[in-house]
Amino acid sequence: MDPQLSRRSLLRAAAAVPVLSAASAASAAPASAAAPSSPVAGRGPAEGRDLRFTLAVVPDTQYLLDEGGSDAEPVRATLRHLVRERHRDQIAFTAHLGDVTEHGTETEMRAAREAFEAAGGLSYSVLAGNHDVSGDDQRGDTPYLRTFGPRRFARMATYRGSSPDGYNSAHVVRGGGREWLVLALDWRVSDAGLAWAQRVLDAHPLPTVLTTHDLVWAQDDGVAQLSDHGSRLWDRLVRGNDQVFLALGGHYWPSGRTTLTNDAGHDVHLHVTNYQDRYYGGAGMLRYYRFDLARNVIDVETFSPWLRERRDPTPLEREHVELTGDVDRFTVEIDFDERFAAFAPAPVPPPRPPSAVLPRGTVAYWRFDGAGLGAAGDDGAPVPPGTVARDLSGHGNHLTATLLHDSGPEALTWSAAHHERQPAHASLRFDGGKAPDRGAVLRTGPDAPVNGMTFERGYTIETFLRLPDPFEGDHAWMGILGWEGRAGDAGKHSGWSDDDPTCSLNLSGERFLQFIAYPVPVDADPTSWSHALPVGRWTHVAVVNDGRHTTMYVDGSRIVRNAAEEGRGIATLGKPFALGGTQSAERYGQGFYGWIGDTRIVSRALRPDEFLTGR
Repeated sequence: MDPQLSRRSLLRAAAAVPVLSAASAASAAPASAAAPSSPVAGRGPAEGRDLRFTLAVVPDTQYLLDEGGSDAEPVRATLRHLVRERHRDQIAFTAHLGDVTEHGTETEMRAAREAFEAAGGLSYSVLAGNHDVSGDDQRGDTPYLRTFGPRRFARMATYRGSSPDGYNSAHVVRGGGREWLVLALDWRVSDAGLAWAQRVLDAHPLPTVLTTHDLVWAQDDGVAQLSDHGSRLWDRLVRGNDQVFLALGGHYWPSGRTTLTNDAGHDVHLHVTNYQDRYYGGAGMLRYYRFDLARNVIDVETFSPWLRERRDPTPLEREHVELTGDVDRFTVEIDFDERFAAFAPAPVPPPRPPSAVLPRGTVAYWRFDGAGLGAAGDDGAPVPPGTVARDLSGHGNHLTATLLHDSGPEALTWSAAHHERQPAHASLRFDGGKAPDRGAVLRTGPDAPVNGMTFERGYTIETFLRLPDPFEGDHAWMGILGWEGRAGDAGKHSGWSDDDPTCSLNLSGERFLQFIAYPVPVDADPTSWSHALPVGRWTHVAVVNDGRHTTMYVDGSRIVRNAAEEGRGIATLGKPFALGGTQSAERYGQGFYGWIGDTRIVSRALRPDEFLTGR
């Protein structure tokens, strides 16, 4: 879009319960009970933490660990890959889905134990499948239990204990700034095993991934449905425990997936993952569940590390290096905070006092809680005209609320909504619009010091804003903040019109931010443009000038379309600073549509780590 044309458009217009972990006498040795996790362990603020991690899943390996004739090297290659790439791929945990071996014999379990020597340093779970054991989890001693019982997991930091029989285990995994519970359940869970699992869930109110061997099966279309044992797990454990959002099984082929609704009305994603019918007994296939809490998705991919290592693969091997069908490579969309709010809400940082966010050079700081307004109203209550938002910097740049045109009281209301990193836990809701023009602004008084400051040594202007979802109506070129006064009166004629305000932050019809500030010494109009802002979520905006150039940041990230022209200072005219609208020809048209939170002006360039988001 032509920036000049754009400006023309503007001018025109609970108590924890310990997990039982003593193994039965048939198992290798009792494991001591582990302390439960914190009852509430949600994720923290986005800044300063990694929002991505990977859960690795290893499906049935039975044809590769068969004493009748097989090759364990693909299993070892998979485990070596996980160890080698655990940091790069951010692998937080690995889950084996059962049928480790073909017959569950001492010889095969010895081969499995030797293969898992390649997993040194990994945190993982292994559960029993029908080829490893028979009967339910009360079966007593088996070669499987002596190989993959509590003793194997006891030294792992993620391990939280096993059921008394030793066949079911619990693990708490850290990833994406959250804790996650992984339940590894036997292929046939008894009533006692279900009761144990319920106690684990009660003791660890965390987002939970349930793994078992026999859960769902699918036809060739990839649409999965519960098996008989899966139906028992669903009815007796999953549907009534909102924590369980993802359940994974093997046993059947082909692979598939489905989504069911639990008793709380939330989605539970159920997947079957098994490739033993494929070339080379599955060739050590590995599935990655890449959790991305920034994007609210889990990206799933399936590949064979063993085949990736082949120097001269055959055509059949190349065909199976990576699987990209609809049930092998896909994305699961989850609003993690919303999905887990009932039992593991994301912690919100407490409000920060004004004194904590007044760095050297602060010219003005406004917020809309009790500290800034003296006494804020109830959420949704109108803000009466004449209400004063005090300048908490102490410089007297107080703002006074004014309704525009014939706007009613709904044009400006108090709100409890706020950005998670905003110092004050409050904002103002502006209901501006066109045809007819309506809205509200908050303006400094005629003698406020900020009115005539020119900031020739640099400045930082910050605000928090949120656009409504749905974003209804025509709000193209609505103003967010700026100084009043005509550019022409400041001797600036380079813009589209002399009626331009001397400095303003606006939103285009495509929801691009536009920041324009006419500099002091020359006649120029350097303009910065952001990308399209999202609706329905808070955005932090910072405009930083170092005395020569202006840089806009959105959510702490530098945008690409920053002004190339030099721009020293702001050609202010001693007229008010305003929040909630932008003038043209010294008249306000439509006002802002959305929420505005804490706003600060500093007379020097701040680093991103000094912004109001408080990294």
